[in-house]
Amino acid sequence: MSKKKINIAVIGATGYTGLDLVFLLSKHPKVKILNLCATKKLGKNISFFDKRIKKNLPKISSVNSIEWKKLNLVFLSLPNGGAQKLIKKIYYKYKNIKFIDLSADFRIQDSNKYKKNYKVAHKAPSLLKDSIYSISEFVKKDISKFRIIANPGCYPTSIQLPLIPLIKKKLINIKDLTIDSKSGYSGAGKTFQKKFTHKNLYNSTFAYATKFHRHRVEIDQEITRLTNKKIQYTFNPHILPTFRGILSSIYVHLEKNSSSKKIRNELIRFYKKRSFIKILKLNSELGSGNVLNTNICEISICDTLVKNKVVIFSAIDNLVKGASGQAIQNMNLIYKFPETLGLK
Repeated sequence: MSKKKINIAVIGATGYTGLDLVFLLSKHPKVKILNLCATKKLGKNISFFDKRIKKNLPKISSVNSIEWKKLNLVFLSLPNGGAQKLIKKIYYKYKNIKFIDLSADFRIQDSNKYKKNYKVAHKAPSLLKDSIYSISEFVKKDISKFRIIANPGCYPTSIQLPLIPLIKKKLINIKDLTIDSKSGYSGAGKTFQKKFTHKNLYNSTFAYATKFHRHRVEIDQEITRLTNKKIQYTFNPHILPTFRGILSSIYVHLEKNSSSKKIRNELIRFYKKRSFIKILKLNSELGSGNVLNTNICEISICDTLVKNKVVIFSAIDNLVKGASGQAIQNMNLIYKFPETLGLK
């Protein structure tokens, strides 16, 4: 591992995800933070927004103040649409820079599907071919060949991690899955009160987007790409009156000659060399409590009273493994750092 540090900027540093990203990066031994950018509160210290961040870091500044030629890597934690416009401006001018985008801007490889899903035309469709979607556990060494890394969504991360190994091994029926996911409200960003206007927001559980959620396109794309299979499923997300954490409950029918024990053993085999996936004992109860503020995904396989039907529980922290932690994990893979560096 090289002793040289990489120079980075975080654009969108003061949102929920941006702050978690800066907090983790401030303790990473292989990075030097040159810029922390936002559109408001310019000149403030990052500790004004997050008291956990003790390190002396650059003050909040405008993107216009960045000296791009000094940077190796840029993290973008912007609302959907922001990263594609910015990357388009500088991608060819500063070929030394790699980008890790935490929004949805480069997750969907088909610009027509992006437009249909997000109701706006993609501003940099020609760059989609130069990007790679990266759940860290599924990418290979080719991640370092790409300059644009599309960091996955939080719900899709919690869903794909348990399902993809099982679909590959044909252990579950892919024609009738039920996916029930519950998230803390931080997943909707700092403007979540505008998005969720139901009564007693902080004291209730709220189901939404029953017929279609925009993360479905991402889930469908990646499961088909990685397994050559198309699954049929219902997906319903919920908002919980908690700040962070996701618990996905995935109800599946077993294929012939499959069992809950075989499912668990396959997940253990698939992830045996990966540090952030923890497979619990069979029929273990599971919540998000153990994974909060970590980059861990915990998975539990539980039998049900219905013959040949099991429920797979998957828990992550939506702001860490579902966003900032996975972004740093991807950075570690790009630069061939130990995968756990800065994330233990």
